[in-house]
Amino acid sequence: QVRLVESGGGLGQAGGSLRLSCAASGRTFRSYALGWFRQALGKEREFVAAIRWSGGSTSYADSVKGRFTISRDNAKNTVYLQMNSLKPEDTAVYYCAADAWAVGIPNRESEYDYWGQGTQVTVSS
Repeated sequence: QVRLVESGGGLGQAGGSLRLSCAASGRTFRSYALGWFRQALGKEREFVAAIRWSGGSTSYADSVKGRFTISRDNAKNTVYLQMNSLKPEDTAVYYCAADAWAVGIPNRESEYDYWGQGTQVTVSS
């Protein structure tokens, strides 16, 4: 079983920055991809970014490309999402997810096997 625990959400200002963390435990993650998704109120959950645990290849949604950066710390089994140049439309619950047998860098919700509980990010204008 894999456990994912997000932290770092909260209130940010437009143009500002926040960093989310996702601590993973329960398995070795060599074949994994870790991703971030978000769900705004009244909307479907959408892909934000993902990273392969081995090699560190990344993928981003167009809406966050150039503003958000996903990274990982192998020693701490932690994935980060650095969010810069925040916009009010980034307001959502952010979820960390793990794909145990990732092929490439998955960006579909259905490809992920494990999910965290989510952390709220609110960006004020």
